[in-house]
Amino acid sequence: MNRRDEDMSTIVKYPIGEQDFRLLRRDGYLYVDKTPYIRRIVTNGSKYLFLARPRRFGKSLFLSTLRYFFEGKRELFKGLDVDSLDWDWAEYPVLHLDFNRDRYTEVGSLRTILNAMFGEWERRYGIEHVAEKLSVRFRNIIEAAHAMTGREVVILVDEYDKALVSNLHKRELFEHHREELASIYTNFKGAAEHIRLVFITGVSRFGRLSVFSDLNNIDDITFSEDFSDVCGITEKELYTNFRAGIEKMSRVQGWDYESSCLELKRNYDGYRFTPLGSDIYNPWSLLKAMSVSAIGNYWNETGMPTLLVESLKRVNADLESLFDSYCEPDELKGFDLLDPKPLPLLYQTGYITIKNYNRKLRKVRLGIPNREVKEGFYKMLLPSYVNVRTSTPRETLERISDSFILGNPESAMKSLQSYFAGIDYKLRMDNENNFHNAFFLLIDLLGLTTRAEAHTSDGSIDIVVKTDDYIYIIELKYDHTAQEALRQIEEKRYARPYLNDPREVICIGAAFSSQTRCIEDWIICNLSEKPLFL
Repeated sequence: MNRRDEDMSTIVKYPIGEQDFRLLRRDGYLYVDKTPYIRRIVTNGSKYLFLARPRRFGKSLFLSTLRYFFEGKRELFKGLDVDSLDWDWAEYPVLHLDFNRDRYTEVGSLRTILNAMFGEWERRYGIEHVAEKLSVRFRNIIEAAHAMTGREVVILVDEYDKALVSNLHKRELFEHHREELASIYTNFKGAAEHIRLVFITGVSRFGRLSVFSDLNNIDDITFSEDFSDVCGITEKELYTNFRAGIEKMSRVQGWDYESSCLELKRNYDGYRFTPLGSDIYNPWSLLKAMSVSAIGNYWNETGMPTLLVESLKRVNADLESLFDSYCEPDELKGFDLLDPKPLPLLYQTGYITIKNYNRKLRKVRLGIPNREVKEGFYKMLLPSYVNVRTSTPRETLERISDSFILGNPESAMKSLQSYFAGIDYKLRMDNENNFHNAFFLLIDLLGLTTRAEAHTSDGSIDIVVKTDDYIYIIELKYDHTAQEALRQIEEKRYARPYLNDPREVICIGAAFSSQTRCIEDWIICNLSEKPLFL
């Protein structure tokens, strides 16, 4: 078999952006079996379920799978786990509220979507006298569907919060959409005798402004260990379902199989949605990488939440602490518009995730999931702190990185100085936290081994940069002298942990001025020339 015949024999159809389960099964697309979770849903007895996950993680596809299951389309489930379930496969009436259809930037946009969906269902279930109020119309539809079919109604709500998330900083429009949605969702409780199941998905669950305030018996499975892997791809699922794609990527890129797996893991793995759950791969990016046999920042290309950037700037967040922090799981569950907190917003949008769980503290440790998220997010945040006028950010980063790799710290510091000289005067760089945020983002984007706030027995080093041949210990001082920064490295013996490292150790003390908003001065000391720093 030649190479072309081999490739033709292993062609896999990847369902990129396709969210219709029937189409996937009918047209032979790759499908990772998530139907064991349907088995759990129909056997656990809960009537109202809520699941939050970041965008592009397969929520819509799972709702579509639920829809066809309850519509009795057994032929679509042949060979899947749920096909063996003791189930009558009868057809239930399904009302699928899909809010992915618009951006909801105007007062009437939500009502337009609801009118279209309600109109279709009113015709289907023979409702001749249409009520004026949306809440009454929805209640009439639920009752009519139950009466006509003799079966309780299944209600699936996809991205319930899209109209709200899109307008978090537009109070009037947010409140208008919230009231309309709340009037619809109140029927989940009022029409309970007509309902078999309500399954709601979204990116977030709001706190005091929740649209579910009247629904006190909703089962939030967002942090349930039983549903930890319902969205996304586990490592086991990767090796079981994507072997052909990984082998093809290996041939195209000239890697061995293990190297391909490692690249996929570095770039797309690292999510965890429950304290004790498995690590999860981003399904959108994984499918894109498999389809073109190349690693790329595919999730970032689907759009960045400017809302998040604005929120971080508004509360003057300390990025280093946010990107490596501990909290109780309950702190991640809600976002309160009246008292915005960056941590739950970062988590709910997928830019930080659970890395591990401390049983004694009963707290989760949070961090950035993987390289794809880190690079995309940092590049999005960096212009908020630094505005480079002389060259592109990528050119500047490459120049700084090359200087560190080649052992030329003087050139690296000059490039850093040039970079900070481009700070927009409108930015609040008179704040020490903003300076550290900007420096942290910039250094961490170099692609070298970097560590911010590296702890020693006698203090914390601001930045450690490691290359194959050099270790750079960088201490920053805000409105103090470079000599003071270097003196701190000496007094705290920051270089001591690297005493037996064969690489050359270089200490850099740098001073930043709030008046000029720039790195004013620096002193470089090579420990081979001045070993007393050890």
